[in-house]
Amino acid sequence: MTRTTAVLAFLLLTAAAAVAQPNWQLGKPIVTYWAGPAMTEANAKQMAEGNFNLVWCQEQELDNAQKQGVRALLHNGLISPAVLADPAKRAELDALIDRVKNHPAMYAYFIGDEPNSARFPEIGKLFAYLREKDPAHLAYINLFPTYATNEQLGNQGDVVTAYTEHLKQFVAVVKPQLISYDHYHFGVGADGGQYFLNLGLIRDAALQAGIPFLNIIQAATWDPGMRIPHTAEVRFLVNTSLAYGAQGVSYYVYCCGGHLGMLANFDGSPTLLYYGLKHPNRDFAAMATQLQPLKALGAYHAGTKAQGAKLLPTDAPFRLDPPVANQEPVTNMPVEGFVLGYFGPQGGQPTHVVVVNLDYGKPAQTTLVGPGNLQTFNPAKCRWTNVGTSRLTLRLQAGGAALVRLAPR
Repeated sequence: MTRTTAVLAFLLLTAAAAVAQPNWQLGKPIVTYWAGPAMTEANAKQMAEGNFNLVWCQEQELDNAQKQGVRALLHNGLISPAVLADPAKRAELDALIDRVKNHPAMYAYFIGDEPNSARFPEIGKLFAYLREKDPAHLAYINLFPTYATNEQLGNQGDVVTAYTEHLKQFVAVVKPQLISYDHYHFGVGADGGQYFLNLGLIRDAALQAGIPFLNIIQAATWDPGMRIPHTAEVRFLVNTSLAYGAQGVSYYVYCCGGHLGMLANFDGSPTLLYYGLKHPNRDFAAMATQLQPLKALGAYHAGTKAQGAKLLPTDAPFRLDPPVANQEPVTNMPVEGFVLGYFGPQGGQPTHVVVVNLDYGKPAQTTLVGPGNLQTFNPAKCRWTNVGTSRLTLRLQAGGAALVRLAPR
């Protein structure tokens, strides 16, 4: 073999390897859950029919996920930072990766939940190891909410200082490809005060890192101080996540001991909440797909001034007519008014807006005014429709949302 032939052969092999093992891509926006049943084919079918597209799987369950067209988040005790220090266990992990990395349903490796920042270096090593062995699939871990203590976070300062530093360290040390966090909002008699603060801090960290984020939201109770949310309340969480730029939502929980509410009963039968979320799941994935090529440019509130929320500027390119007066929050929420999530090209002006009714207790109507002729998006049909003017009357269900854009020229 001549030197030239050898070089060409090496380049061809390198190119083939690159095709076989591309870097992980988000693909369809994520709709998933926390804690569910064994992934039998029947359960996978139930989740697919509920418009979930990512399910918890053991290795032997991957085929069931594939048959129902859903992606798999792989759970296995070998996917742990401690394994890297044990040569025998590391070899077992390598064998596991080799077995699953080419499976059509494989999407992500589950690593853990809510780590203290002291664990970031070891987690970062595992993330790097998994990327080296299988760059096509995500390494997934979930983070604390803002109401975690400084001891839990491993950081010091007030809520914003400690949490911002936690996120900064996570991105710098672990080098994630997606930020996932949980925040449970619905207490007995009142809502939490930090929901939008947390959502905004996660949004900012994801934008700075140039990666997507996922919000784990409440769909059950597990504590006397937390209430069971109804469909409109959960729809409010899904749609506000979308307006802030989320490319994934996850429900806590699907079905798990010690919880009430949930998406399925312990006998496997779906609950009313499961049926109530089928359309929000479908709509979230459809609208987030439209927004995926764009940059989240801002999320602005008109109405109740929730903690951490930014108010809609008076000269906003997309605005409400008549304007919604800003109000101080009251003890017993829900917040009222609207949130407008702006999206557009990198470095450009907003071209798309998600408008959410912040009142999960009743429908709302408002008129959106844009800087040009508008189009509305139908998520059920994945189709845009011309409005023909720069004004559009929106009738939003409780906690509901609409996606609107400037008509392309």
